[in-house]
Amino acid sequence: MMRTRPLKVALLGCGVVGSEVARIMTTDAADLAARVGAPVELAGIAVRRAGRARPGVPEHLITTDAQALVSREDIDVVIEVVGGIEPSKQLILTAFKHGASVVSANKALLAKDGAELHEAAAEAGVDLYYEAAVAGAIPLIRPLRESLAGDKVNRVLGIVNGTTNFILDKMDTTGAGYSEALEEATALGYAEADPTADVEGFDAAAKAAILAGIAFHTKVTAADVYREGLTEVTAADIASAKEMGCVVKLLAICERAADGESVTARVHPAMIPLSHPLASVREAYNAVFVEAEAAGRLMFYGPGAGGAPTASAVLGDLVAVCRNKVNGTTGPGASDYTRLPAKPMDQVVTRYHVSLDVDDRAGVLAQVASTFAEHGVSIDTVRQQGRDGDASLVVVTHRATDAALSATVDKLRALDSVRGVASIMRVEGE
Repeated sequence: MMRTRPLKVALLGCGVVGSEVARIMTTDAADLAARVGAPVELAGIAVRRAGRARPGVPEHLITTDAQALVSREDIDVVIEVVGGIEPSKQLILTAFKHGASVVSANKALLAKDGAELHEAAAEAGVDLYYEAAVAGAIPLIRPLRESLAGDKVNRVLGIVNGTTNFILDKMDTTGAGYSEALEEATALGYAEADPTADVEGFDAAAKAAILAGIAFHTKVTAADVYREGLTEVTAADIASAKEMGCVVKLLAICERAADGESVTARVHPAMIPLSHPLASVREAYNAVFVEAEAAGRLMFYGPGAGGAPTASAVLGDLVAVCRNKVNGTTGPGASDYTRLPAKPMDQVVTRYHVSLDVDDRAGVLAQVASTFAEHGVSIDTVRQQGRDGDASLVVVTHRATDAALSATVDKLRALDSVRGVASIMRVEGE
């Protein structure tokens, strides 16, 4: 039997995602009610500026007083799609104090203060759900938090930012430089007017922190995530990757250490073999690999951003939270019992692709190889090209720590025969 009293929902934000959420809640109200077991009513929409045209959004629900909206005692669920740290954090904490569960898409806030928010939700006896914070419409948070709760996840590897994947894809398929590819991404609406959060890896790092915390049952913040953007990736790097049978992707990589005593979370460009499924992820799509002991390798793929895809994830969480309200229960909260520390990047082991500009003369290769050996970095392959006194030397290493590779590069820069280090890129996905 369906409950007759409606569950009242407050929506914070009515931009690209929020307006789509409001539209679907209005047009699909009967379906949502049937799935929840009670009517779900949009009771108010807080915006920064009133008076704008918002097609399909009921004007009488618009307010600029978000604090008053989340403080209402009749609000059952608050949907936060405003973004940023403040005032979003205080609005969410206020909602908890007044007994409302929260559905959020705010990756930056969750990556910074997720532990505090989970604690506040648990104290208030309400839910905090955030499927839309990572990889848009792709179901990823709930499978990690619920479907794989009985398994042991060892690695999460993926493309979690559509803007950077679009840029790198265009550089690879068309031969465009970084600036040209970014310009196209901006024209198509894939990149913001200020693309810093995307191209410098901040967006992906926040998502990596969330994924690592859930996957490994420990506290991981954005500050624990090593981050490199793609602004230094050149057409020469793309060409070198092709020569190796690889493609360059900006990857989020979260790993449990082999000894089980620590975790790592990092975001950086990397070469991956064309044989790897992530190599074929094109345009602005996202894809994530999860490697678990019992389940093996699982791949999640789909649109990672956009109004409708993100709204789909928000509404999935809304249905789950509303069902919990109807049943008088809450879903899974934070699980951070392992207390595993985050290992610094200089201790992370991976492979490297190092491109050097060197003198084209006898003995240079031996000198370079000796420098790698001196620091315990084993060489896998070497490729040399040169003429008229100038040469390029490309070295691909076996697995080594970041610290060992850094020491090697410092020593290489000091060699008279090395004119410069053209690029350094990690090699992943094997």
